[in-house]
Amino acid sequence: MAYQGFAQEYLGMPAVTRAYTTACVLTTAAVQLEFITPFQLYFNPDLIFRKFQIWRLITNFLFFGPLGFSFFFNMIFLYRYCRMLEEGSFRGRTADFVFMFLFGGFLMTAFTIMLVYVWSRRNPYIRMNFFGLLNFQAPFLPWVLMGFSLLLGNSIIIDLLGIAVGHIYYFLEDVFPNQPGGKKLLLTPSFLKMVFDTPEEDPNYNPLPEDRPEHQPRDHDQNEQQHPQ
Repeated sequence: MAYQGFAQEYLGMPAVTRAYTTACVLTTAAVQLEFITPFQLYFNPDLIFRKFQIWRLITNFLFFGPLGFSFFFNMIFLYRYCRMLEEGSFRGRTADFVFMFLFGGFLMTAFTIMLVYVWSRRNPYIRMNFFGLLNFQAPFLPWVLMGFSLLLGNSIIIDLLGIAVGHIYYFLEDVFPNQPGGKKLLLTPSFLKMVFDTPEEDPNYNPLPEDRPEHQPRDHDQNEQQHPQ
């Protein structure tokens, strides 16, 4: 029963969230089992452009450290806010969601804090509770997470970069286009829309007469044809 519940929950995840979290878990498992080492994953421009180790452009964002509190903490927040974004403001806009990932990856940021920042700015009135200790509005969540990371003795440089890139994305996508004289600067490439988005039905499309619903045989008519009296 537990396995069926897990499988149902996993298959119910939206596509991008499921693919990214799965890749993160598999990458961490591969490191834990010593199939690969973290030194084969980190971003290194010299190895990428001189040794053509192109995979580092992607694997850099798939490893959150060895199994431990930090890993599970990051995965919980990654899963939660990635899914809420994909099922919320990016519902039906998978290509735009993927483009946001590419935008963050191009600027070499931490995806988790960037996703949290974008979600928090798009849901400013939601009340949050952090481990039952703090109550605050959603826009303060990235800063609370950064403070918690500082308490754990981690560097906050990556968190600050993630917040900065998240703010740039939010400003270019949600704020600037709605300003007087503003326009949308982040345009999702058409090839991403072709790959990830289902094509919209043309409202001016006029089907052939034989393709219209009223001309389609009904089930009981088909049964009568298959079983004549």
